[in-house]
Amino acid sequence: MAILELKNVSLCLGGPAVLDQVDLRLKKGERICLLGRNGEGKTTLLRVLSGELKPDSGDVVRPRLLRTGVLPQEIPTDLPGTVQEILTDGFTSSLPDSAAQDWEIQHLVDQALTRADLDPGALFSTLSAGNKRRVLLARAMVIEPDLLLLDEPTNHLDIDAIKWLEIELQRFPGILFFVTHDRAFLRSLGQRILELDRGRLRDWSCNYDTFVTRRDEVLRTEKAQWAEFDRKLAQEEVWIRQGVRERRTRNEGRVRELKLMREERCNRRVQTGEANIRLQDGERSGRLVIRAEDLSFAWGKQPIVDNLDAMIMRGDKVGLLGPNGSGKTTLLRLLLGELAPTGGSVRQGSNLQVAYFDQQRASLDMTKSVQENVCPLGDNVYFNGRPLHVITYLQNFLFSPDRARSPITHLSGGERNRLLLAKLFTQPANLLVLDEPTNDLDLETLELLEELLVEFAGTILLVSHDREFLDNVTTSTLALEGDGRVVETVGGYSDWERVSLAARAAQVVPKQKIRKEKPRTDNFRLPRRLSYKEERELADLPQVIETRESEVQSLHDRLADPSLYQKAPQEVRELKSHLEVLEGELASLYSRWEELEARS
Repeated sequence: MAILELKNVSLCLGGPAVLDQVDLRLKKGERICLLGRNGEGKTTLLRVLSGELKPDSGDVVRPRLLRTGVLPQEIPTDLPGTVQEILTDGFTSSLPDSAAQDWEIQHLVDQALTRADLDPGALFSTLSAGNKRRVLLARAMVIEPDLLLLDEPTNHLDIDAIKWLEIELQRFPGILFFVTHDRAFLRSLGQRILELDRGRLRDWSCNYDTFVTRRDEVLRTEKAQWAEFDRKLAQEEVWIRQGVRERRTRNEGRVRELKLMREERCNRRVQTGEANIRLQDGERSGRLVIRAEDLSFAWGKQPIVDNLDAMIMRGDKVGLLGPNGSGKTTLLRLLLGELAPTGGSVRQGSNLQVAYFDQQRASLDMTKSVQENVCPLGDNVYFNGRPLHVITYLQNFLFSPDRARSPITHLSGGERNRLLLAKLFTQPANLLVLDEPTNDLDLETLELLEELLVEFAGTILLVSHDREFLDNVTTSTLALEGDGRVVETVGGYSDWERVSLAARAAQVVPKQKIRKEKPRTDNFRLPRRLSYKEERELADLPQVIETRESEVQSLHDRLADPSLYQKAPQEVRELKSHLEVLEGELASLYSRWEELEARS
């Protein structure tokens, strides 16, 4: 049974119809991914589903008490207060008529804070973009929605956060409806794919790889049908210009058919073409691009890089990995010489021409038009030494002449990123520094950018949380793993993940292996055998651990009881403190057990 339904819905926002007689049925438990080119109207469709936007015609059938959680594409800049206040306000604003008591709301907010691993007292304005995104995700889910609408949920999230989100959403019992450009995320969650194309909604009901195959076949068939239609139309146009010799009924019908064909051809909506993204090749750089020796840097007492030795050569494509706040952008600035290290040295090679893509889009002037941002003076840009009109140049990036003259505030997030690429590529470069270039880009443009970077003859420093993009582009990886440690591996994300898992596994030595090891005789000291007291301690430890685990589970059960927050809210803080103490004791007991087992 459908929980939400669109019937013959149409919507126009001043141009061609964004939604053209769209029908859609959403059922409980479905995980649906919406795809489409930038500017096709994906965000608009989400706004219609949420009830924020009313269609021009058609019906939106939704239960009156349907709980809807929404994650916007852009992070709000005017959201005041602490994390806890924002989640509480999100609950009350989403469900203004809710009969929930204050203790019930607090319980749901605490659950959301725990699941998202958020500091309730932190000010939203002081958080990183990734942590702000986590807060907005928690706010969308705090009401336990029946329908969850997510617009580019992986933007600004690090890889660990994306994996956490995948697990949370796989357990989500309601309808999940999301827009994403992250192919790994899509493959993990998407059970049904919808494509918004020229105002029409196609339902593919398959996984992503099957969708790509079927969509390409449909587009090939459409292209062939249009070619045959145009051939027939051209023949009829030749015929009509020869004159109608006899006013017979047959000829009059042929004239009427020609008029209908002309009208059909005039109303045809052609799919947006592919972007023609090209790079200006800079002069050849020196063979050595960047050399870091014993590089160290810290913000206060927090080390970012500690004794890093790295050499980046011409043609290397280096990916930078790490959690949000680990210092990836700081490391980029150190390597480029924009920050002075606190220890060691960084040397840049000769003849470097750097083009920098900033994830915050700080180089875009929001008071100017698209054209003025790319070409502030005059009407021409110079590409490979030749003048090119800025409108022609922008058409290569899928900006029509009207769109090129419009202000940036009218652009979608993906279009703004495409504009930033257009501005970046007006300058020749042999070193590309790309900080989260994939955010908001549609899949077609993302794949084109991927191909361009693979074929680029210069050097690339790339920060991204798109796992598949990293795998397809990078040849080596620098991973910031905390406390100043930077691990260098060959290959992309999957190669680093495999090496990282193997390194962690190697730190855990199996007990059987310890017992079979033969003692060395050359000045090797055998580990001290267990004393009688330690043997008794080892024998008692399993029972002690089991008791502590029971106590921890009991506390978890009490804290999960909603009535506790109503009847004895003052006990909640005490129980949480006691739980932290018990969990610390339990960790110490496990550590002691492993130590004694290794010596037994």
